[in-house]
Amino acid sequence: MTTVERPRIVGAGTDRVDGPLKVTGAAPYSNDVSLPGMAHAAVARATIASGRITRLDTGPAESAPGVLAVLTHLNAPRLGSGPESLLRTPPPPLQDDRILYYGQYVAVVVADTPEQARAAARRVEVGYERAEPLLDLDDPRAERVADPWGSDASWGDVAAGLARADAVVDASYTTAENTNNPLGLFTTLAAWDGDALTVHDSTQWPVLVRATLARMFGVPEAGVRVLAPYVGGGFGAGLRVWPHVVLAAMAARRTRRPVRLELARPEMFTGIGHRPATAQRVRLGATRDGRLTAIEHESVSTLSIEGDNIEPCASVSTTAYACPNVSTRDQQVRLNIPWTNSMRAPGEAQGNFALESAMDELAYMLGLDPLELRLRNYAEVHPRSGLPWSSKALRECYEVGADRFGWARRGAEPSSMREGDWLVGYGLAGVSYFWYQAPCRARVTVRGDGTAYVRSAVTDIGTGTYTVMTQLSAELLGLEPGRVTFGLGDTGMPPGPQAGGSGLTAALGNAVHAACRALLRAFLDLAGADPASPLAGCGADDVTVTDGRIHRVGEPGRGESYTGILAAHGLEELSADGDSEPRRAEEAGMAPAGPFGARFVEVRVDPELGRLRVARVVSVIDGGLILNEKLARSQIIGGTVGGIGMAMFEETVTDRGTGRIANATLGDYLVPVNADVPDLDVTFVGVPDAYNPVGVKGVGEIGLVGMAAAIANAVFHATGRRIRSVPITIDDLL
Repeated sequence: MTTVERPRIVGAGTDRVDGPLKVTGAAPYSNDVSLPGMAHAAVARATIASGRITRLDTGPAESAPGVLAVLTHLNAPRLGSGPESLLRTPPPPLQDDRILYYGQYVAVVVADTPEQARAAARRVEVGYERAEPLLDLDDPRAERVADPWGSDASWGDVAAGLARADAVVDASYTTAENTNNPLGLFTTLAAWDGDALTVHDSTQWPVLVRATLARMFGVPEAGVRVLAPYVGGGFGAGLRVWPHVVLAAMAARRTRRPVRLELARPEMFTGIGHRPATAQRVRLGATRDGRLTAIEHESVSTLSIEGDNIEPCASVSTTAYACPNVSTRDQQVRLNIPWTNSMRAPGEAQGNFALESAMDELAYMLGLDPLELRLRNYAEVHPRSGLPWSSKALRECYEVGADRFGWARRGAEPSSMREGDWLVGYGLAGVSYFWYQAPCRARVTVRGDGTAYVRSAVTDIGTGTYTVMTQLSAELLGLEPGRVTFGLGDTGMPPGPQAGGSGLTAALGNAVHAACRALLRAFLDLAGADPASPLAGCGADDVTVTDGRIHRVGEPGRGESYTGILAAHGLEELSADGDSEPRRAEEAGMAPAGPFGARFVEVRVDPELGRLRVARVVSVIDGGLILNEKLARSQIIGGTVGGIGMAMFEETVTDRGTGRIANATLGDYLVPVNADVPDLDVTFVGVPDAYNPVGVKGVGEIGLVGMAAAIANAVFHATGRRIRSVPITIDDLL
């Protein structure tokens, strides 16, 4: 008897399983949730960047209509500190009279309606003792923090490598502060029942919110439940537990009512972090034939006074190219600015701009094709450890991208290509993103009706986690996707890591893989208890699952269904847990590889008006096993648009006299719109990665990396003008 193999589910461009809920408005975001007796909170913010509060008059606010409470540092409860984690939580708010940045919360007002709360918050009167704020990256008074993460690297002799070079690039590059601007305003709804706390939150890390609130309020972690099944975008903004989350819980405990606190757009600019600005210096040495002899990359970035933001920009130069002499160093400068925080492709976005711009400068200095220079310095193995990559298809990215883009049509000289009145430029960048994977746990249950429920306390910030994990679970369990439900966004589920760092798909996918394998073994143990079972004596490697039926490999007739095994043993369901833990590179004998890619960009520049337009973008990405090509392509497209924003539009402008963010609205903070985005060509290459059993790498951030450099390099090719700072403005081009 011949059998027809069921088509593979993984890799298919399946539509989002959460799509119908989202397009019909039925997906419950945190600001959609209402509870009986719910009150509303609003914040009052500091109007200086540095100093102390000397006077607080809350009387006018307390007497305003509908006001239930006004909390300040004078009457707020004393709170504990949050747990130590990869992304440290800001200190609890309203604990002292210090002001560290403009926009810091100085009071929270609770009222019956949001309008009453906001009106009353404007009536809180504050007096200050001002201090001169630190606002400039070059301010000699500012504290410098030198590599607290151990990411600085050095091998070989850089000075000797530069001395023997035939060509040396020595250039400085700057990137502006950017602000995460998810469409959904961050909202927290907190409700207490004795010492039990339930929180609906806009977060990328529900488990961290639970641990933080439990520590701060001194209650058992098991009594705190955090719900975040849908998040209206994050881009890194939801990776920490921000002060407004704590204030919502504080206000709910004081008023003994559920309290919802929704940030306004200007409050999003000061309350949930932003990408730090950087000043970088890159020195490259090379022989006449384009072989790198030395790379030196130094970066200084902004940091808030009490912040702890992990963003080593220079480390991108430790893995990008084969080079015998390398030195990278990162420093941060503490300033009176709101907390800096991860924003899509943290560190890599800024560091890649400097490195890939410098590589382009070196190519022109040597008279080499910029693509050829990168290929001559291709890192076949990890440059520092010498270990083979777990997978790397960057060479194929270059080759496929060059062919799809038509790189061979590029004129070698700057300003040599025109179309009508427009100058035409071609630019490229090689890109990578570091490997990251956190511990994770998942649970899978198969029920008596043959359906499955898989879950983990992670969340989906719009990347498609619901969908790809439904697909993966269905594939591993041998079920159709319609018979699998994936649950997330609830800390009552097994613990999972943050949705960030391009590591969730690997961490969660590996945990789901382990859980499905454990469940298969549990079913085999049940079936094997009956000597007459066709599965007696079988191990997990001896069987496969098709259409809900476990059978011997190559013998589809010898097996039993999930439902049959459960019924035979009087069970309604069977569950199993699975854990994923990242392996050490030395133990694996390979260097864990994140995603790689190549970006090819065509720009048009109007030399009379200084207008810059992106005409074409070709992206070729090595993302390991692609679980859903449709959603992965969407991630690259979204990241590419963000990269266009970084290169041409986005800059968080701080008034150097006061510390106030001067463009804290979407009317003033420029982002790309449809007219700024051309058709985007995305292709995936490569093979499943060997470092994890599922074979994925993650593509959430790689889509942004390299766009700023590729655009700046294309601008140079079009105009002959080297722009070493982003965003590139009309002033730069005139």
